Amino acid sequence: MRKLILFAAAASVLAASAAPALAGPASGAAIGAASGAVVAGPVGALGGAAIGAVVGGPNIHWYHHHRVYYDHGRRYYRDHGAAVYF
Repeated sequence: MRKLILFAAAASVLAASAAPALAGPASGAAIGAASGAVVAGPVGALGGAAIGAVVGGPNIHWYHHHRVYYDHGRRYYRDHGAAVYF
């Protein structure tokens, strides 16, 4: 049983690392399972996978990779010349 859980955790981590742009329940479950396994073993892997699937994976925004401007305390980036506030 222990080998099965470790194999499932390793497979889910490898599947999530193959598609890093996916920010949905699958990558959240993989990240949660890996961190839960490190902290609390097999039981933590199951709990971390459940919590990660509910919360979701990492949220990567497009504007984090571009220059950010400030306008009186408001942040924005330029998208084809237009200001997009966030």
